[in-house]
Amino acid sequence: MARNIPDISKLPGVTIGDEPAEKSFVLTKLEAVANWGRKYSLWPYPFGTACCGIEMMAMLGPRYDIARYGAELVRFSPRQADMMIVAGTITMKMAPIIKKIYDQMAEPKWVISMGVCASSGGFYTNYCTLQGVDQVIPVDVYVPGCPPHPEAVLRSVLLLQEKIAQGSNFERGRSHVFAEELKDLLQAPQGNPAEKLHQIEKGGRS
Repeated sequence: MARNIPDISKLPGVTIGDEPAEKSFVLTKLEAVANWGRKYSLWPYPFGTACCGIEMMAMLGPRYDIARYGAELVRFSPRQADMMIVAGTITMKMAPIIKKIYDQMAEPKWVISMGVCASSGGFYTNYCTLQGVDQVIPVDVYVPGCPPHPEAVLRSVLLLQEKIAQGSNFERGRSHVFAEELKDLLQAPQGNPAEKLHQIEKGGRS
């Protein structure tokens, strides 16, 4: 049976043949189109452990309307997310867990370090606290503050979108430590875990 193919020239808003050729098509790169789509379709994965998590929840609320930027659909499964927001203190015991969660996220993926505790340990400078999540996973955007304002977190999402649009996905924070090395580190009976972690991190940098 023959199919009735509609004449697209009769559709409203469609003009064929009356415009110069340079206005009839667009030339671009495939990577640029893909980055444009990724920029406006971020799937956040919240990893809140302390007071910064409250500000992150405020940022995700209706007042700041993050839906304008295509990042309102929060996912609580790492396999369905591509943007992790780390908000709060990360202990040595949590380090292998956050590394495993990061590995389960869909590629390409990005990380926002929210607050001084996630970025540098904050005032928890001791043997059991990770002095920056970038020692375990790569970080794309750092948000200062204790805790940061929701506006600052929203600004970090905009900065990440600019980075995605430029395709600069390789300019990240320190190289991450592999989960196996962290497992051996946490099982060590003596010594300072923080000092050993720094030694592993220095040796594992690319």
